[in-house]
Amino acid sequence: MTNSSVPKPFADLDVFLALPRASGLAVSPDGSRAVTTISELNDKRTEFVTAVWELDVTGERPARRLTRGAKGESSPVFAAGGDLLFVAIRDVPGSDGEDEPTASLWRLPAAGGEAAAVLELSGGIDAVHAARDADVTLVTTSLMPSARSVEDDERVRALRKDNKVSALLHTGYPVRHWDHDIGPAQPHLIEVSSAGGGPATRDLTPHPGQGLRDAGIDVSADGRFAVSSWAVAGPVASLRQTLVRVDVATGERTTIADDPIADLGSPAISPDGSAVAFIREVHSTPKMAPRITLCYLRFGEEFNEVATDWDRWPTSVAWAADGSRLIVTADERGRGPIFAVDPADSSVTRLTHDDFTYVNVCPAPGGVVYAVRSSYASQPHPVRIDPNGVVLPLPCLDMPALPGELIEMDAVAEDGSPVRSWLVLPEGDEPAPLVLWIHGGPLASWNTWHWRWNPWLLAERGYAVLMPDPALSTGYGQDFIQRGWGSWGFAPYTDLMAATDEALRHPRIDETRTAAMGGSFGGYMANWIAGHTDRFDAIVTHASLWALDQFGPTTDGGYWWAREMTTEMAELNSPHRSVGEISTPTLVIHGDKDYRVPIGEGLRLWFDLLTQSALPAADDGTSPHQFLYFPTEGHWVLAPQHAKIWYEVVLAFLGRHLLGEDAELPEILG
Repeated sequence: MTNSSVPKPFADLDVFLALPRASGLAVSPDGSRAVTTISELNDKRTEFVTAVWELDVTGERPARRLTRGAKGESSPVFAAGGDLLFVAIRDVPGSDGEDEPTASLWRLPAAGGEAAAVLELSGGIDAVHAARDADVTLVTTSLMPSARSVEDDERVRALRKDNKVSALLHTGYPVRHWDHDIGPAQPHLIEVSSAGGGPATRDLTPHPGQGLRDAGIDVSADGRFAVSSWAVAGPVASLRQTLVRVDVATGERTTIADDPIADLGSPAISPDGSAVAFIREVHSTPKMAPRITLCYLRFGEEFNEVATDWDRWPTSVAWAADGSRLIVTADERGRGPIFAVDPADSSVTRLTHDDFTYVNVCPAPGGVVYAVRSSYASQPHPVRIDPNGVVLPLPCLDMPALPGELIEMDAVAEDGSPVRSWLVLPEGDEPAPLVLWIHGGPLASWNTWHWRWNPWLLAERGYAVLMPDPALSTGYGQDFIQRGWGSWGFAPYTDLMAATDEALRHPRIDETRTAAMGGSFGGYMANWIAGHTDRFDAIVTHASLWALDQFGPTTDGGYWWAREMTTEMAELNSPHRSVGEISTPTLVIHGDKDYRVPIGEGLRLWFDLLTQSALPAADDGTSPHQFLYFPTEGHWVLAPQHAKIWYEVVLAFLGRHLLGEDAELPEILG
């Protein structure tokens, strides 16, 4: 799918940001149709607008655009009869037009024609769930707890809006999530049906509290019931995820699985409605890392773990169309293949054998599987996997040529463990400066394309980029994660240094010019590196953890981190304790709306660098360090105009310290 005629976008940030981006996938019940969503920059280049495109499932014809709303469409789902349901922010016929439209439900007929509005709710529609074989549609929306009905929700919202009230009263935890406040509205599961020519709604989950927040939901093929994860409060301000079954006809909710030491999620109901598969994450302790396994529950019985000898963490689960096996994804040595798991005998068979990571897996009749795949050599694109294992790309995007090559590299850690990495090398023969990239998580892997952290933008400018998977990374087994558990500054750090040493032996690498950069946990490691070695010429630390004793109680999900982060662990592994050893110019980046790693981490890091580091601010206030602050961004820099500035500032900082360039900063910064 690479098209050499496409202009190289990696030399021009404006061209790069304008590249169309595919995400998500929906397949019709009979497998004859598939759609994806493609996001493109709006005319002002200040946001991405998403449209629904239909794919040719034979892989012969290019994709066809189905929707053209000015504010975009999302969450496409096929109804049983073949109609396409989706969410759009559009003016709904019959609305008064006084308020900005919310995300509403629309239907595009299978026989063709214009899309028609189905339902508009004052709280908007977050997701759509349709039964495969029955005319049953469920949506998730948020309702005010004091509203007496779905319809009354609009009155309560207007009361707050008209009186300019934004206050939130909490009695539980958490109170924030990623980049937004929680409450006062609560997520509900609503049935949508037609009555008297208009939509009728029925709340299936009255008084849910925050039980459905970030819930995984699946609807049975016959539409009789849904299974959802359900958050329940536990001791010391904790939450755990249970599984509930909701009867669509009566709204009766029954807990079907509850494990006091684990979170249960990602439910997938079998095609015959007799069982549900799901993913179980055993809670960590200060000494033991979490363990993630695949589980199977036949209704009316206790659940069982499946494939207990398989030393990988499942990341998603779906049923084959005939119900004979589970279709599962898992990280695997810098990749994310698809596997088939037999729930009867726990046998595991790998279905894809390339270098890609697969998401949005949609099994279809006849043993066909549709998915979206990507790698560091290819941006996300939809594919069809046939029963014989052949993977067929479904045309929808042109893939630009890459300015270099991607190779794989292995190093040996201090304890003898193998540490593998991806290494991006720029074009040409000259030795290239090396930039070490450290992934976040920390339970993650460098195994899929990133728009926010894209190594090819650096390769285009002559840098080599090293992307190692150190201790705590997924895809290498439980023991590899355990090596770094509770010891963030030890095995992960020495693994990164071993990978860097190995990369510097490559003849294309200039060992005299190096930098390290990372975001989130990767930013934590960048901070730790800055305080424990002076081998790098520059450090870039984005959304980073600095003082662990401060981070733990202020992050949006403190209970999760508290399971590992004891007082002793935080003291021993906190980068701020080594601030006096930092002698490397450091670029600090943080967003004010980051509730996962609160802005206090970035502010304290910046002040400590200027006042306590071995490279403090001069008496006239000047400093080799820099602080790039985004007042309206969260953990990720999402607005395209800010993403451009992020790359411009990072590239200028690296250019100054690795290339000796005096790059100009963007004028728009003021």
